[in-house]
Amino acid sequence: MSTESGRIAAVAPIIAGGVGSRRPVICALLALVALGTAAASSSAPAQQAVGTPSAEAFAIQVSVPGRGGSSAGSVSGPPDASASGSFSYPGDGSIARAASVSSTVTGKAGRPGQTTSAGAIAQANGLSLFGGEITVGSVVAKTSVKAGGGPRRAQLNESAVSNLVVLGQAVSTAPGSSAAYGSWGSVSVLQASSSSFGGRGTDGVQARVTGLVVHLSADHLGAPAGTDIVVGYTDVSAEALLPARAPAPRQSTTEDDQVKPHRERAKEKKAQQAPGLPPVRKIPFNVFPKLTAGGYVFPVYGAASYGNTFGAPRADTGWHHGEDIFGALGSPLLAVANGIVYSVGWNDVGGLRLWLQDTAGNEFYYAHLSAFSPLAVNGAQVRAGDVLGFMGNTGDAEGTPYHLHFEIHPVSLLYEGYDGAVAPYPYLEAWKRLTDLPLTSVAGWAPPISDSSRAPKPGAILLQARDISNGTGLDPGSLRRAMRATTGSPGDGSLSGIVAAGREGLRALARGGSGRP
Repeated sequence: MSTESGRIAAVAPIIAGGVGSRRPVICALLALVALGTAAASSSAPAQQAVGTPSAEAFAIQVSVPGRGGSSAGSVSGPPDASASGSFSYPGDGSIARAASVSSTVTGKAGRPGQTTSAGAIAQANGLSLFGGEITVGSVVAKTSVKAGGGPRRAQLNESAVSNLVVLGQAVSTAPGSSAAYGSWGSVSVLQASSSSFGGRGTDGVQARVTGLVVHLSADHLGAPAGTDIVVGYTDVSAEALLPARAPAPRQSTTEDDQVKPHRERAKEKKAQQAPGLPPVRKIPFNVFPKLTAGGYVFPVYGAASYGNTFGAPRADTGWHHGEDIFGALGSPLLAVANGIVYSVGWNDVGGLRLWLQDTAGNEFYYAHLSAFSPLAVNGAQVRAGDVLGFMGNTGDAEGTPYHLHFEIHPVSLLYEGYDGAVAPYPYLEAWKRLTDLPLTSVAGWAPPISDSSRAPKPGAILLQARDISNGTGLDPGSLRRAMRATTGSPGDGSLSGIVAAGREGLRALARGGSGRP
């Protein structure tokens, strides 16, 4: 939802496909797991379906453009989980420090007609931000939801922020309030939202709370513009199954009425079958098909965090078809495989989004981007590691922490349509194991300029010292020529040198047997 560019991440071997010599154990991580279990004896009772709870929380997250950032107290469920500790970023705590952080997620699934519930608490105490220019006694984000067994409910008003002081002045902590942080940015307090959803036989509710957000719009105390500090974030949902209704009595017993159900059952059975795979249920949990034997990369460059919330109820799409990968605004988003880009554009749910189809026909969905790179053009051929766009929170993610919504649709499940997605978490864990190439000269990323590209041009370009020395303010075209330069050598500090280093590293990795075709 090409032209050549620097690929700034190493290629990781695909799960259960061609495996590099450095990671022989990855293959064992994700063998194909059948959804169905062996048929039980006729006397064994069938397991009754239950509702679906989901909860996600983190206590604090710092996102710094070009540097990644850090987070603490990140948990997701089910199952129930908790985390605690202290926090400082960077090591001296000059940007953010918390005396203690903690988070907890819980959930309970109910059978048809019973209540399904979920809850999350994220808390940080004794906060000092930007060397004490902002201090907070405590931030508590607490959210709970219930659905089924009665009216659906979302509890949001137990969240609180206490003793907020900005530049020596006490600031209101009323829900939805905000204040200026000098001329450098802003502080927002207690943003909350909830929505209901449901379909045939289901009833659900989702709610989220963000306790405190500090955003820099200008460089300050060593932190660049675009830095965000989010304190206390919770996102919970519960989907309950409604009691089954008694079937209406049949009004006719004609031959056609008797034959039609058999035809429909045969048609459904045929539609649910694919070569080599078991029938697929509504949500394909625990099925991890092979993709290809080629190389794959992690979709976000730089520091990132993610949970395992695939299948969680969602108000807009019914259930979570992918995984949310949190990171800094503007973090480069990479093509996970060689393939073709398509459906580049906007929709109200995904915001700025695109799809990537790899050479085997597997499809990958990227949503909530802040901007596209010049490579993001319908029909463009890209390679693993190419930058397709930049992290944001567009679409229905507006107001949430910056993240990439990422989905995997194996070619073997495409007959299921949009519901043929599989859980990205185990794939992401495998792809993340191979670290980025050590391009120490990279302080950020700049896409190559192509006059033929119809994609939005980047709003800012990072040039190294050598690039700047080749330009002059008297010639507006000189910087464009510097960015197109192909004479740079690896390690010389120029943009073209960085691109060259990325290419050399990938070629060396391929020669070393990474599993890349």
